[in-house]
Amino acid sequence: RAFAWLATAAAALLVGCRTTDRHQAQADRAVGEILATAQQQVLGHTEALGIETPADTLRRRLLLDQVLPRSGPASLGVHDLPHLPKWPRQGAPTSLDAAASPASDPLRLRLVDALAIGAAGNRDYQRQKEAVYRAALDLDLERQEFRTTFSGFLQTLFSNRSPGEGENEVGGLVHSGTLSLSQKLTTGATVTARLALDLAQLLTQEGDWSRGLLADATVTLPLLRGAGRAIVREPLTQAEREVVYAIRDFERFRQTFAVQMADGYFEVLRQLDEIANAADNYRSLSLAASRSRRLGEAGRLSEIQVNQAAQDELRARSRWVSARLNYARRLDGFKVTLGLPADARVELDPAELEVLRTRLAKLLSAERTPAEPPAVAAQVEAPPPPGLPSPEVEVAVALDGRLDLHTAAARVEDAQRKVVVAADALRAGLTLTGGAAIGEGRGVGSATLDEANLRFGQGDYQALLRLDLPLDRTAERAAYRESLIALESAVRNLQAVEDQVKLDVRDGIRSLEEAHESVTIQAEAVRLAERRVNSTDLFFQAGRAEIRDLLDAQEDLVSAQNALTAALVNYRIAELELERDTGRLRISPDGVWTE
Repeated sequence: RAFAWLATAAAALLVGCRTTDRHQAQADRAVGEILATAQQQVLGHTEALGIETPADTLRRRLLLDQVLPRSGPASLGVHDLPHLPKWPRQGAPTSLDAAASPASDPLRLRLVDALAIGAAGNRDYQRQKEAVYRAALDLDLERQEFRTTFSGFLQTLFSNRSPGEGENEVGGLVHSGTLSLSQKLTTGATVTARLALDLAQLLTQEGDWSRGLLADATVTLPLLRGAGRAIVREPLTQAEREVVYAIRDFERFRQTFAVQMADGYFEVLRQLDEIANAADNYRSLSLAASRSRRLGEAGRLSEIQVNQAAQDELRARSRWVSARLNYARRLDGFKVTLGLPADARVELDPAELEVLRTRLAKLLSAERTPAEPPAVAAQVEAPPPPGLPSPEVEVAVALDGRLDLHTAAARVEDAQRKVVVAADALRAGLTLTGGAAIGEGRGVGSATLDEANLRFGQGDYQALLRLDLPLDRTAERAAYRESLIALESAVRNLQAVEDQVKLDVRDGIRSLEEAHESVTIQAEAVRLAERRVNSTDLFFQAGRAEIRDLLDAQEDLVSAQNALTAALVNYRIAELELERDTGRLRISPDGVWTE
């Protein structure tokens, strides 16, 4: 019997043991089901939310292929960490691929590439995904409270009692096994049951043995305080809603993140365009300074004008150097935002700026005729120009589509439920408990008794009715008052979010209108500046203009070119920000937007 007992224990041990990979797979499966349901409710579709970092990321490939310095294995990723003793994960660390040939060409990124890389490598993006995953894990844990849970254990006890005067030595083994289950119902009732099996065997005297069999069950049901589905399920309900909130927050973050990435991308290209403008300006002023020096040597230009040209040449060189350094600084910062090493050889595609110019070609080609502005009073509430959105329509869209506003409204409902729960805690407690136990256990001292059996007619049955009088509810009273304060705070927060949504949309339309106006104005300013430079240069060569006139015209041209590029970028970002603030901007799982 002892051998059979040990064999049963070993089999149970093998069945009960699970690998860490199986536990992780079960957690991922439970979270996936929770998120799929919540995503369908919030977004109208489902999408995978992977939080595992791939073994071979773009950051890792750049560090290895471009032979960049790194502080240690963690710089490459979690899969490259050396394993500790008893490391639970399977597989060996990722190979460093020492034979990989260094890459000489820089990695060129389009805007869509940057969006996808940022979604995969940005640290804040990853933290937001993990927050959603943790909310789903918390919900799975809350659901466990209402599942039928089983527990069991096996044990073998050796006992030996030294004999006293006139007594015999008593020693033996007691093999025990217990299987328990627990179930909490949404009504508040809790049911627990246990089945225990003992096998007591003496190793002394006659070697007698006896089997013990014991079963008991207990049911607890609150009748007043803590009773009712709404009260009992409140932690589970809140956990379910927290998952919804986490998904909304993540979707809002993705919209904001995509706009920030586009802003950062175009800012780098704008700085690159400033380098080209500064280089052209430097070459033009160098040519003008050289020409002025020759004219000065010939006595056709005063020394003051020659020195002015030389000073402007030096300023142009300084501007060109500053533009190059500012570009490198912005590019490094953008690489870090993408989750890439700052020293990686990465460049952005200048063609994206040309795509933007092509997209806004109609604005760039618009001819403007200066007009006398109307009275100020008539301009304050003027309607937007044709083609721009209406504030009333956009606000209505935002009130329906902004997920953070939906969450603020749901938080008010949460606060209301908390008031109900806090009020319930002020009531008297009345609990009904019933219990039953049949059978008997066995030990070394009772090994000589007959085997125990389950006989319902010989059981022990109990019923208890417990009344908890509400004589002192100081803590509960304070909690109830706090819940009312929290409700008021939640309502104020909803009002604040609603007002902020309206403010965001109205400001976004104003920014778009301003950017629209700026693009057309700066486009005309560039055309005028180019004509001015050409005409001034001709007049200067004919001796009808001074060098100062040519230098000023060239300076104004560079300023107009930089202002036009900035206006184009600002217009595009204003478009995206308005899409974001109205909730229209949709982000795919790989981080790319759909307008």
